[in-house]
Amino acid sequence: MYYVPRPYPYSYYANVHTPMSRPDHMSRNHQENDQQVLEALLAGIKREASAIDLYRRLANVAPNQKHKNDILHALDNKNVHVNQFTNLYMTLTGRQPVYQINQVPFHSYREGLQKAYKIEVEGYEEDQRNCLLTQHPFVCNVFLHASTGEQENATRFGFLNEEVFNHFTDYGPNPFVVDIEEITKQNNTYRTAIWTGNHLQVTLMSIDVGDDIGLEVHPNLDQFIRIEEGQGFVQMGDSKDRLDFQANVYDDYAIMIPAGKWHNLTNTGHTPIKLYSIYAPPQHPYGTVHATKAIAMAAEGNHHH
Repeated sequence: MYYVPRPYPYSYYANVHTPMSRPDHMSRNHQENDQQVLEALLAGIKREASAIDLYRRLANVAPNQKHKNDILHALDNKNVHVNQFTNLYMTLTGRQPVYQINQVPFHSYREGLQKAYKIEVEGYEEDQRNCLLTQHPFVCNVFLHASTGEQENATRFGFLNEEVFNHFTDYGPNPFVVDIEEITKQNNTYRTAIWTGNHLQVTLMSIDVGDDIGLEVHPNLDQFIRIEEGQGFVQMGDSKDRLDFQANVYDDYAIMIPAGKWHNLTNTGHTPIKLYSIYAPPQHPYGTVHATKAIAMAAEGNHHH
């Protein structure tokens, strides 16, 4: 943990410090109270530092600049609080806080956002309670200040959650940049259109172990597929029963499918295939999201099988 210069004049800390360094004429009750305050501070430092670690990783997989900026804003808030908690802890104990962060795992951007929201709500409630542990108005204020920031962050993550839940937005036809590898690996839907323009469309796909895309043909469009994770078996040909082009594909492989060729991709590995696909011109309606292959088949009828 790096040391941060004290944000308050020293006299402030001296006042906070005195009652804690005079155990001789303190009631046992008071001592226990102070112990509780220190434990609450240490728990707060650990919580904030764990959140910072989570938000850094979350910002890297944000689907757009607005989401990224909001997460970085929440991260700035956390930095302020972890520094205030740390300074106060060092003033009260004369030593650096020692703790291990929790590395919060998440398997999709949406799950990461939900966990971030939960951290903020729980932190808010905790810091409101922590204020009541102490007789020191200054210590209480540090907790209250943190709880205000947590309320702000909870609202922010609530909005982001809603946006993602309602639509993993199709960002076309506007200018858009994204870490395509990251967003492809994060995708757990069978198919999601992330950018539909006038002349091409980018979709993300996840194909389950042992499953396939399903034999299909696109008479009027060329298709490009890039695999970011997993491995599979590609078949192509001029008719359903003459798939004379065959190849094994792995992560980092690209597949080019000419218009009018029947084609299929089967997952032959032990993990889902995560890929992104470019259709030119677009193949699916703007904003298409098919959670599973069954839903996709039902939605599309059998028009291309």
